[in-house]
Amino acid sequence: MTLVYKILPKALWEAAKAAGRFDGAPIDHADGYIHLSGADQAQETAALYFKGQEDLLLVGFDAQALGPDLKWEASRGGALFPHLFRSIDPSEAVSEKPLSLDADGVPQLGLS
Repeated sequence: MTLVYKILPKALWEAAKAAGRFDGAPIDHADGYIHLSGADQAQETAALYFKGQEDLLLVGFDAQALGPDLKWEASRGGALFPHLFRSIDPSEAVSEKPLSLDADGVPQLGLS
């Protein structure tokens, strides 16, 4: 199973679970798809976009189970990133992990 990940505020994910769907964070709405990261990309994403933010979760999804609406597209430095062009049913999550910050405020994912 290939896992892809979404880093997001716990409150946003809890609201999605209550609503039965996750339509994305503000950046996802702006770009027209849900930004995800591969296991080898998620820590860099955390450092670049989530430094200093507390109460974050790392939510994992089975890439194959997300189906044909998951597209791997060139992004940062030409690397292929997973972008999902549909809402997510929270029941599709295969893992949820609260994140802690290191001394520099960078969320630590512990994926490597």
